[in-house]
Amino acid sequence: MVEGILFVLMAVTALAGAVTVVVARNPVYSAMGLLGTLFSVAVLYVAQLAHFVAAVQVIVYAGAVMTLFLFVIMFIGVDTSDDRDERLPMQRFWVGILAGVIVLLAAGITLSGNFDWVPAAVETIPEATNGTIQAIAEPLFTDWVLAFEATALLLTISAAGAIALAHFKGQRT
Repeated sequence: MVEGILFVLMAVTALAGAVTVVVARNPVYSAMGLLGTLFSVAVLYVAQLAHFVAAVQVIVYAGAVMTLFLFVIMFIGVDTSDDRDERLPMQRFWVGILAGVIVLLAAGITLSGNFDWVPAAVETIPEATNGTIQAIAEPLFTDWVLAFEATALLLTISAAGAIALAHFKGQRT
């Protein structure tokens, strides 16, 4: 039952973040919506015992790529000033109530001791086979080694080409 609640909660959070990416007028808010979506997907990976994939999701996408996005957004410049008038006067109150309900729900689950949905809390830990480093590396470096190396070569060539184009573009002007 807790797995279903966790899935629905993370699915709704991911969809809300995706809608925020598309609907938000401010690019910083769009980036924050994307960050919420990426974290929600990482939690879904953890629920499926794909801990390595979840860690890569958080480190690479939510960490590095989002830092790059925000750097580019700030570098380009968001020159519009934000209107700081509070249009929803009860917003802080309702957010406080919602946060309190979430804390009480988490405390209730913790105190009940019913942690069968957490693999480390049960007597026998199930064997995670779908997201371990071995399960990912074995087919990657045996069956898919040519595609992996070709992708690495293409990415290196494209990075060198982008640097060369930027270098020669600066010399012409």
